[in-house]
Amino acid sequence: MKKIRYIFFISCFLLTACSEDNDRFLETVDVTFRFTQNWKGIPITASDFNEFKFTNQNGDLIGIERLRYLVSNITIGSVVKDYQLIDVGEGTGLEFFVDGVTKGLKTLNFTFGFTNEDNLEGSYQDLNSVSFNVPELLGGGYHFMQFDGKYKDHNNQDANFNYHVIRAADNTDPTNVILEDTSFEVDLGELELNSSTVIEIKMDVSEWFKNPNTWSLQQFNTRLMPNFGAQKLMEANGQSVFSLGEIKFN
Repeated sequence: MKKIRYIFFISCFLLTACSEDNDRFLETVDVTFRFTQNWKGIPITASDFNEFKFTNQNGDLIGIERLRYLVSNITIGSVVKDYQLIDVGEGTGLEFFVDGVTKGLKTLNFTFGFTNEDNLEGSYQDLNSVSFNVPELLGGGYHFMQFDGKYKDHNNQDANFNYHVIRAADNTDPTNVILEDTSFEVDLGELELNSSTVIEIKMDVSEWFKNPNTWSLQQFNTRLMPNFGAQKLMEANGQSVFSLGEIKFN
């Protein structure tokens, strides 16, 4: 019996030691995420704002005045960042880093906007302070994107557009607003991480206007937040907006 207890003790000791050794060899790296914007491959920065520089699929000439958007549940392997607000005009939120990512093959994905579970009224003070809220009548919670600017109308006059993406809300009956989650997951595939890495995530802004729905600013320009159908079209067009860009290993 003593011999059995002795063997059991030694086995447990060896298993614990092996486990501790494995933990010591579990190396981690830092990952920096860099969000960039482009129009069919042409980079967009704040210096491009307030000028008619872009033409969408429908032939509408566009000038960007504001572009800010929200991504959440940014996941690389088992490491998750809760959310990030990217404001192109202010140059904020364009880059952030996470640490403690174990080396090896990792999946990368995130959610555009907030899922219903996370899209909680008034819950994020930093978003409240920059007026990213959505009115309660329109479903509450937060914007997914505020994309504002001007386009040339049929008379070649400057006209406003407010391409605001939110959770779709049917407020035909104000006492019974029907909500539909229009956030969507972006899957950027797998990456082999063997050292600290900078990952570029690209947004092709032109895709918001063309795939699969050709978007006419002559028809859909302002007051899109209460337009349930327009929000569903935006959700569909957003599926092709993001892609994996340059990967740099340090």
